[in-house]
Parts: sequence; C-alpha cells; structure tokens
Amino acid sequence: MDDGVSTGAGSRLDIVSDAICPWCWIGKRNLDAALAQLAEEGEHFTVHWRPFQLNPDMPREGVERSAYRAEKFGSLERSRELDAQVAEAGAAAGLEFRHDRMLRTPNTLDAHRLIRLAGEAGPARQGAVVEALFRAYFQEGQDIGSRAVLAEVAAGAGMEAAAVVAHLASDAGEAEVRQEDLGFRRAGISGVPSFALEGHVLFSGAMPPERMALAFRRALGILRERAAAD
Repeated sequence: MDDGVSTGAGSRLDIVSDAICPWCWIGKRNLDAALAQLAEEGEHFTVHWRPFQLNPDMPREGVERSAYRAEKFGSLERSRELDAQVAEAGAAAGLEFRHDRMLRTPNTLDAHRLIRLAGEAGPARQGAVVEALFRAYFQEGQDIGSRAVLAEVAAGAGMEAAAVVAHLASDAGEAEVRQEDLGFRRAGISGVPSFALEGHVLFSGAMPPERMALAFRRALGILRERAAAD
C-alpha cells in the first residue's frame, strides 16, 4: 500500500476482503453510506479491493457447506445460529442473506483473480464486480468457486464474459493474489474486512456508517497535519 495523501480523484481506500465473508458485504454497504456522507462534506475517495482468503487451504473445488460449517463450529445448530446473527445484521444494513440457498463453501482464489482483473478497468468496475459476487453468493446461493459462474457474474457487472473465461483458464494473476494475501497476513491482518486509508490500516470490521465516516475524517485530519509539517 502506498503512503502519502492522494490528490485528484480522491484519497485512496484499500479494503482487504474475501468474497465469502458476510461481514465484508455488510461492511461494503456501510462503507457506501459512509462515503456518501463524506462526499457531502467535499471528501472523495477511490476504493480498491484487495485479496484475503478466509480459507486458504480450501480444495479448489470447494466443499459441501453444511458439513464444513458443522465441523468448523462444532455443530450444524451452532452454524445456523451464526447465520441467523449475520442475517439480522445484514437486514439492518438493507441486505438479504439467503443461507438456505448456499450449498457449497467455495475456494475464492479465482474470485480474487476476477476482482483483480476488474480493477484494471478502474475502481467503479471493480466495485460493481465485488458487489455482484457478494450478491451471487449470499443472496442467490451460486457457487462462486465455479469459473463458469464467475464469468456469468462478471458479465452481469459489465465485463466481457469471453475475456474473463480466458483469464481464469490461464494462471494470470494467481501468483499476485497469493502474494498479496500472504503480505497482509505477515502485516498482521487476521480479520476482514480491514480498511486502510493511504496505506495506513485504520480498523477491521463492519462498523456502522457514522463510525466509519468519523474514523476516515479523523485519519484524514492526521495525515494532512503530518503532510503540512513536512
């Protein structure tokens, strides 16, 4: 991540995230609201989505979700309790989680490769793809570990399906995604979503929009004071 206060398009925000993290979708919705508040104050940002795999050792084909969650959390009942908490928090943010439709827990390496590819077209396209992936997985129950599904989701977000298919069929971006993921772990990031402003990690978690806006506002003030003192 680069240091320094950006000019031009706006301050840089990096969001370290995984496409199967429910709190990342909630965090994105809260972020959208926080940035809308700050835009009214004349503050603008460019948002970049960065890779983190919650399950880096997941088989490439993914696994059956209910069995995986039961093993991870001790029982299927406990998994369902946690899903209910997520659904409640999502509803408060205006999101509908349909855990009943989610049959598989995917490997997200290819999803991150897609997000990286989308970023080459700019932050707006990347953000649209990230949103589409969250919706495909959490609301529609699609297997976003499938390259065919990823191509379809990407096409719905304005990308060329054929180009996405070709990209995912190669190894393009794979080493870079793995390297970024490892770099964040080595930097001490263990939970997502994590938010960094101009290369400085501010917080992790899907905090409410007002608290996000306050954190960004305060951080901008500190960075500008430092820049003025240099």
